[in-house]
Amino acid sequence: MKKHPLEPGLLSIFRLYIAVRLVFVLIAGGFYVAWARPEIGPDLALSACPFLADILFLFVFLSRAWFRRKLGRLFLPLALLVSVAGPIVQVNYVLPMYGASTTFAFLLGFSLLLVPLILTAWQYSFGWVLLFGLSTSLFEFMLISSAAGLSLIELRWSTVALVGRSLLTIFVGYIVSDLIDKQRLQRNELAEANRQLVRYASSMEQLATSQERNRLARELHDTLAHALSGLAVQLDAISAIWDEMPPRARTMVEHSLSITRIGLDETRRALQALRATPLDDMGLVLALRDLAEGAADRASLRLSLGLAGQIGPISPEVEQCYYRVAQEALENVTKHANATQVSVSLQQVDSRLILEVSDDGVGFSDESAPARVQLGITGMKERAELIGAQLEIDSQADQGTSVRLCYGGDK
Repeated sequence: MKKHPLEPGLLSIFRLYIAVRLVFVLIAGGFYVAWARPEIGPDLALSACPFLADILFLFVFLSRAWFRRKLGRLFLPLALLVSVAGPIVQVNYVLPMYGASTTFAFLLGFSLLLVPLILTAWQYSFGWVLLFGLSTSLFEFMLISSAAGLSLIELRWSTVALVGRSLLTIFVGYIVSDLIDKQRLQRNELAEANRQLVRYASSMEQLATSQERNRLARELHDTLAHALSGLAVQLDAISAIWDEMPPRARTMVEHSLSITRIGLDETRRALQALRATPLDDMGLVLALRDLAEGAADRASLRLSLGLAGQIGPISPEVEQCYYRVAQEALENVTKHANATQVSVSLQQVDSRLILEVSDDGVGFSDESAPARVQLGITGMKERAELIGAQLEIDSQADQGTSVRLCYGGDK
């Protein structure tokens, strides 16, 4: 038989209920022995069996996983059936033997049935609650009506009491069932929201990976591919004139070595840029300083730095966004702007963190921007959107370019 999923925490509450019943029976038995002072013997032990039989059975039944594996869907209904039948029999057959009043027996029976009722409404639909209330009342009515010496008036009052208890049981069960249904709905909505969040995070991760791959492809195309292409042309020329013009061939070999060294340096720089260690090792301010100085040195630019000495704590995602936006902006300056000067500033004004990278290069309009520049701008905007920041790019032909990233506050 297939397993049936139980509501979280239901079995632990069921076991706690059985433990409380056991403690109650032991305390009540102790009071009875102290008050009535019955003769201690086999008869007293035998009279305690009806009160302990169902408790001990349920204690073993609920504690052994073997029963749950073998019974599957029948596991909980069988446990609920025993937890209901036992108290009904005890209240209607056993307690009257010890002189318990009808009112006490009725109240005790309702109390003992309340937890199984809640467990039923917790696990099953309201239809099962209706079945629970009607079947328990019918079973108890059959026991009461079969009792000897019961007058017609007592039978009528018992019937009225059972009908009232059935209605109260159904009402309580309806409340619990309705609350559980709402809880299940909220739980399912939360699970669906978590699934959507996982899918969104996966999409963002794939997008970030795709952007990094595109950036790496551009880096390799602009550095290693160009260097290797030039080197291949030089080697072909050297091979053609090696015997006829040795001095010129030697000059071309030296030029090829220069191209190789430049390509190697650019490749190492591109690979180093892929690593996130600058932020981990130096923090955002020092990493931006190192990034700006490296870009200015490669392109022989005059560098103006305006970096804050210290900024407040920010999340790693924000740090990574600021670093990558600055990196992309500086790459555009060194490769496409034909600038002579670049300025990099990072300031924290109140709760806002503002990064600005500007140059005095040729600038561009939306229509004239190279495809690689447009792709880089798209990547910067997507990074800014991921952290909820605002990115502004101001550029016009022959008037330079300014990239401004703002996070926090009212931007």
